[in-house]
Amino acid sequence: MSFVPTRVPAPARRLGTVAVTIDGVCRRGRALDLRGEGLSPETVVAAVREASTPGATVSPRPPVHVDCETAGVVHAHVCRIPPETFDLHDALVAAARSHDVVAPTVHRLERARAELQEVAYEPTDVDPSRAKRRVADAERTERRLNERVAALRGRLDALREVGADADGVEAELAEAVGTLTEVETDRIAAEQRLVQLERVARVARDRRQRRLRLADHVDNCRRQVRRELVASVYDDFAAAVDALPGDADPGTEPSEYAGDRTTASLAVACLARLDAPVVLATDRFGSPAEAATRLDAPVLRL
Repeated sequence: MSFVPTRVPAPARRLGTVAVTIDGVCRRGRALDLRGEGLSPETVVAAVREASTPGATVSPRPPVHVDCETAGVVHAHVCRIPPETFDLHDALVAAARSHDVVAPTVHRLERARAELQEVAYEPTDVDPSRAKRRVADAERTERRLNERVAALRGRLDALREVGADADGVEAELAEAVGTLTEVETDRIAAEQRLVQLERVARVARDRRQRRLRLADHVDNCRRQVRRELVASVYDDFAAAVDALPGDADPGTEPSEYAGDRTTASLAVACLARLDAPVVLATDRFGSPAEAATRLDAPVLRL
């Protein structure tokens, strides 16, 4: 009897662990030591990001495959330790959000955003300057015609007083009065149009100024929310800094932190809720297992 060999499927990865496949060999656990595999931190970080971010693709594809939990908001700041770049304020905001902290000002921020949306920018092509020139031109023409009508009436009265022929002046006066009436009508229409355009321009200007005020209010609320989120976790961050290996002084706020970004990122990783693995390329811990325990997160040691 002959047997056909079959591939036994690998057991499913347990929650809270990570599976790493290199050259067809899969390793699973919460703390994996990948030193000696010839992998760079950048390569492993790319594999972790591809695995932990739904829909993400990395080009070129990394030579290592990672199976892990979905990354949270803080993972972008501490996926690799030490990080290439690190903003402590942004990382603390993300750490607070990983614990679903709601800042007291967040509701005011939501209302401000809703109000700003109601007065969203609407381009208005209104320029009353042409209408002002049209009114001014009509007024000048009207004044000139009024003067002409007055002069013709004076001539007509003088001719009648002496009994002279006034037919020609009467015709000129009638024509001038008719033209004046048309110009007055045009001037009134131009003034009405100018009033309308100035009203539209004023509404647009008021709307634009209100939009600018609301945009400033939204920015102020956003900054206040971030300050409140940082304040909500800074005591825990300071305690983590004091408890971790390294020489750093957390102070009482991010601007007072005095230390390297490795210690800061480790402290953020300690206080944040992390599901995806941390790529650790530092000798701060005795073993990957100790690092995973201290950070309370899966660790890939390089």
